[in-house]
Amino acid sequence: MLYFYPEDFGAKGNGKDNDCIAIQSAIDKAEENGGGTVVLTSGKTYFSDSIRMKKNVELHLQKGSRLKATDNIDGYIRPCNMINDPKTALIGNPVTGKPSFVFIYGYEADGCTISGEGVIDANGHAFVERKDRYYVTGNFYPRPTVIYIEKSNNITFKDVTIVDAPFWTLHPAGCDDVLISHIRILNNLDVANSDGIDPDHCTNVRILGCHIECADDCICLKTSKGNAEYGPCENIIISDCTLISTSAAIKIGTEGVGDFRNVIVSNCIISRSNRGISIQIRDGGNVENVTYSDCIIETRRFCPDWWGTAEPIVITTFNRDENTKSGKIKNIRFRNITCKGENGVLIHGTPENMIEDVTFENVSVTITKTSKWDCGLYDLRPCLDYGVEKYKNSGFFIRNAKNVLIEKTSVQWGNICDDYNKAIDAENAENLKLIRFSGKDAQ
Repeated sequence: MLYFYPEDFGAKGNGKDNDCIAIQSAIDKAEENGGGTVVLTSGKTYFSDSIRMKKNVELHLQKGSRLKATDNIDGYIRPCNMINDPKTALIGNPVTGKPSFVFIYGYEADGCTISGEGVIDANGHAFVERKDRYYVTGNFYPRPTVIYIEKSNNITFKDVTIVDAPFWTLHPAGCDDVLISHIRILNNLDVANSDGIDPDHCTNVRILGCHIECADDCICLKTSKGNAEYGPCENIIISDCTLISTSAAIKIGTEGVGDFRNVIVSNCIISRSNRGISIQIRDGGNVENVTYSDCIIETRRFCPDWWGTAEPIVITTFNRDENTKSGKIKNIRFRNITCKGENGVLIHGTPENMIEDVTFENVSVTITKTSKWDCGLYDLRPCLDYGVEKYKNSGFFIRNAKNVLIEKTSVQWGNICDDYNKAIDAENAENLKLIRFSGKDAQ
């Protein structure tokens, strides 16, 4: 293994001088030699504009090292110049496009790795402004993505800590064979769009042993319009993670123009989250063959600015708008799940597009009021016909679904509010089966 040090190319590592050219020179030299490891040394802070990952190059941050992004937006790589209009890039591009700005970027960088126990500091608060006491957003949108690796196979992210993201944190797109292992993502819980991990049109992905705290979704599978040239998001394993989110801890969607299939989520703990597990389809992509098992979910409302009203489990499919028909959701399994929070399970399709074949086995739902925010709400955003719907909360609220099996499952009540309702509230639920179910209505 060959090792390359930015100091040999002029890096200072003092946290003041811009070391971008030196770090990039070390990466480029490693690629020229057929691959190698670029080492950021313990005890140093490398202040840098954007850098570009290359094939078979490992960027290794030694424990005690820090790679800190600059606040100079002109120093950021712009991978989407051919997609987004530069005239509007600073004032309103949607999240459905490719990132407008990226701190660490890679394209066709097969075999690249980011590793080590050092810290990547995205300097996110240089790009945001406060809206109220619960919520900050950017003065332009979208803000820089921290790591965006596109059309790259056999890639690895392990052991690093990433802090203070101004926008999505780790975004692999169109990649196959992605290993994300034992990383920490520590973002402020009031920074909008600071997702943790967003595999987008990726296949054969393993997300293992990670701890993530962030506003918006901790782990979100996507098939975005901006990367629609790539295939489905499939063959995904998420395991042994601890997650805290002001939106959904683990989500499929909302951006979903392509299909999602063959997903296994197991042995995860979700705490202090606005929403636990969510399948949220608004575009043409379909979802099938998803299993969640051996998870603990704790929810509470964070504030009305965020999607979610403390639902531990949500499965919804709605048309995004008049021109966008949503995909189908079928064959979803929940096994050995413990839920405790301010709301119950929500399953909601439409009469024209019913959710199919959902099983709950050995699931415990405890509903208890803990926050100051209103209960008696279900958050159905974004969609054509619904918003935040005023409706009494039940252990299971099922609307427009068929072949739902609830087996060896219970609903319990803690602190009651006036808007708590039934153990099970079902409307247009074809072939709903209850086997060894226990639970009483709240009132």
